[in-house]
Amino acid sequence: MVATGTRANMCSLPMRPRDQVKLVVDLAGSGKSPLAISRATGIPRSTIRDWLAGRVPSGRAADESACPACGAPQHRFESLPPEYVYLLGLYLGDGCISAHPRGVYRLRLFFDVRYPEILAAGEAAVRSVFPANRINRLSRSGGYENSAPRSNVELSVYSKTLLCLFPQHGPGRKHERPIVLEEWQRGLVAERPEQLLKGLIHSDGCRFLNTGRNWRHPRYSFSNKSDDIRAIFRDACDLVGVRWTTAPRSVYVSRVRDVALLDEFIGPKG
Repeated sequence: MVATGTRANMCSLPMRPRDQVKLVVDLAGSGKSPLAISRATGIPRSTIRDWLAGRVPSGRAADESACPACGAPQHRFESLPPEYVYLLGLYLGDGCISAHPRGVYRLRLFFDVRYPEILAAGEAAVRSVFPANRINRLSRSGGYENSAPRSNVELSVYSKTLLCLFPQHGPGRKHERPIVLEEWQRGLVAERPEQLLKGLIHSDGCRFLNTGRNWRHPRYSFSNKSDDIRAIFRDACDLVGVRWTTAPRSVYVSRVRDVALLDEFIGPKG
């Protein structure tokens, strides 16, 4: 076997274009940066970034190893980083995808500036899933009339692969259309249900004090207009062994034991 750990060795291998694309994707999947991949293969860093973003040259998009939907090298969903499940929760809770020219899409996520740890976690998740893509930040006011200026931060990333990674996108608002996880997404969620719950709570949920006569204790609430997304939240609760109750448009986790379990991985949203 020929070693492939150095630039000289890699460049000595005669490789077809589609094999070069696959090599780049494999190296990125192992955690290497575009700069490190460029140094190891001799392929320009700008080309590597294009390939990882799904911008493969015409002719290769029709290759049997390419995704017929976006033209990127064939997706290996099972190899997505663990942060993908958290990012899925952020998107389902309070994210959106919009179409742009030449088959490019834009993912937007919204964060409250009062929770910088959540903003940092969201940006880290986007960077992990889209390691070669630029992440944009925009300060803006919240979605309410009394929202203070610059009280929210919008994170966004452009990619041709967004519809493949988030097939729940469609025309209209999420609560106006069916939202169903693909089989491969259900498999990833089953492995890391905590990350999905964390993303859903960080985007569209809260932790608050529930009070009564002579007592008070914390409680989690997840609110969403979509019946399907609330069902996804409940299913993830079942996977981690957390009991829930429902109200119109909301799901609650109230038992002391269950709140303590969520506290172990939800973090600062409270």
